[in-house]
Amino acid sequence: MSMLLTTQPFEESGSALVPAVLVPDDCDRIADLVQALGAAGAGTRSLLAQPWCAALARRLRQHPVLSGWMPAGGVAVQCTFFEKSASVNWLVPVHQDLGIPVAERVDHPALRAWSEKEGSLFVQPPADFLAQLIAVRLHLDPCTAQDGPLRVIPGTHRRGHIADEEAIALRSRGLEVTLCAAKGDALVMRPLLLHASSKATGTGRRRVLHFLFAPADPPHGLRWQHAVQP
Repeated sequence: MSMLLTTQPFEESGSALVPAVLVPDDCDRIADLVQALGAAGAGTRSLLAQPWCAALARRLRQHPVLSGWMPAGGVAVQCTFFEKSASVNWLVPVHQDLGIPVAERVDHPALRAWSEKEGSLFVQPPADFLAQLIAVRLHLDPCTAQDGPLRVIPGTHRRGHIADEEAIALRSRGLEVTLCAAKGDALVMRPLLLHASSKATGTGRRRVLHFLFAPADPPHGLRWQHAVQP
């Protein structure tokens, strides 16, 4: 399902599909750069340190449609690579993206669930800050209903932090929307939007670069681990 490319529907639904952000040749070139890094398993969270990835983040930041949804003065703070196929396959239960990558630990009662992944430090900030973030999922391959596409529950990004029990209840009401994409499309979403995905059932593969854009200054004395300026 393709969402309307206007600010109002995006803010209501929490997601939008922007077609042809990259041409297929660009997708193939970027996929080769990721492959050259030897990303193991399903993917990696640490691509933003690569110069080509930082340049791509700036390109997305300046895109005529995507730029309208970016935080004021926003910077790219993370890029995660995912690859899903019949041989590298997984499912993701319904959830919100609550963690952000930061430079060091800060003791503050509003910060919780500290963790370390691939040598990077993550923390969950307050929901009012997470509401300002935007994720751009750049599809390097076509993503059909057989490729384990993202499924979202529209409007749930406006509920703040949602407990697991409530998330399961909302999903049980049958409100999910499946978001397929063509090669080079970008799926834009609010991290607080409830989302999930199933295992791939086809023979193709789904490679995605998941960029996170945020205000330049995180709250409570936090600093970004990486911050790519526009």
